[in-house]
Amino acid sequence: MLGWEFPPFISGGLGTACYGLTKAMDQLDMKVTFVLPKIVGAEYSTHVQMLSPGSLQSQYTESMTSFKIDELQNITFRAINSSLQPYQDTVTYQEQIEEILRQKQAFEGTLTHTFANQEGAIQTDYGVDMYNEVHRYAAVVTRLAQSEQFDVIHAHDWMTFTAATAVAQMTGKPLIVHVHSTEFDRSGENVNQIIYDIERNGMHAANKIIAVSYFTRNVILSRYGIEGGKVEVVHNGVDRHQTAPLALDDTTVIGQDEKIVLFLGRITMQKGPEYFLTAAKKVLQVMENVKFVMAGSGDMMRRSIEMAAELGIGQKVLFTGFLRGDDVQKIYKMADLFVMPSVSEPFGLVPLEALDNEVPVIISKQSGVSEVLTHALKVDFWDTDEIANKIVAVLKYPPLKLTLQNHGNFEVRKLRWKDSARKCSRIYEEAMVAIC
Repeated sequence: MLGWEFPPFISGGLGTACYGLTKAMDQLDMKVTFVLPKIVGAEYSTHVQMLSPGSLQSQYTESMTSFKIDELQNITFRAINSSLQPYQDTVTYQEQIEEILRQKQAFEGTLTHTFANQEGAIQTDYGVDMYNEVHRYAAVVTRLAQSEQFDVIHAHDWMTFTAATAVAQMTGKPLIVHVHSTEFDRSGENVNQIIYDIERNGMHAANKIIAVSYFTRNVILSRYGIEGGKVEVVHNGVDRHQTAPLALDDTTVIGQDEKIVLFLGRITMQKGPEYFLTAAKKVLQVMENVKFVMAGSGDMMRRSIEMAAELGIGQKVLFTGFLRGDDVQKIYKMADLFVMPSVSEPFGLVPLEALDNEVPVIISKQSGVSEVLTHALKVDFWDTDEIANKIVAVLKYPPLKLTLQNHGNFEVRKLRWKDSARKCSRIYEEAMVAIC
């Protein structure tokens, strides 16, 4: 299995999904070798058990670390030294490479090993641009695969598709690609042609494609030229959080009589933060005792802060930055309502987490999670009047809020990762039989 991220290295829904799926596979006694582009540092020693740090000797001189997570007995991890990161674009990749060079220069006290070629381009152990790094990473993964025993290759999203395709071609093993989002979800109609081509090539090379929703399946069929029989839908599940009650900080800037409306996710175009803020402005015109919390980070963070100020609601909108662990549970405990106004959401795990924490939800009709939730209020992302009306209704009418809480919480209990894992297992078996 090839992924971008896995706890404790996590920055979004893909890591959460990979954790939930592999944990369920572990419980079903399926053996998984999970490969990800990270080196496990000593700071994570409390989370993972190091097994045999070593190096993968090749012309690329890559290092590879193996580790285990105690609770996952059947899952082995291979962390390959790579600068690829989730939700990365070419600009942030280049900034990261330059930072690596600055750190390396400071550590070594010399430029000898970091600048070399005649054109004056930067030289590092990594690819000079993100796409070069994707291919370099694929070469390392292919080398790693030669020493692994496996029956099926399962690749999550575009950064892994090139590596997975190369391994499939080398081994003849069936390839399953798992589409959690597409370039059209992330970029709208302004797609990056190189990323689109990598996605398309991976989908066409695959024996089977897993889509996280029928919403995503339709995108795959209409935008990537894939025939319908090749694409199967496996909805995500949710891990139930049965933790002890968390105490809230008495120094919070939120008054006891104030209602809390929560946006939790990456603050990017895909998630619709501007529609959340526009709706917030309309809510505040009819209700004063409401605070809007935007929890997350992303490339629209600064613009969202500026927009809140321009709308004259800056004092009513709180930006927390990226949250993890207990802080996420605390924000759910504080929230009266969760709103997800995503422009294009292949699935959307956060509404399931919110309902699991008894927080009612308003979700975009342009989301895969709307396929599996009945007791959620649904609205077009662009209809900020209707989003505002629904927010006011939930906050003003306790019976509506209670109904959404209770029925929604009961509903998510049926969405188990074990069911998702069993569906994946069936797809594996079908793909293996098909190539025999």
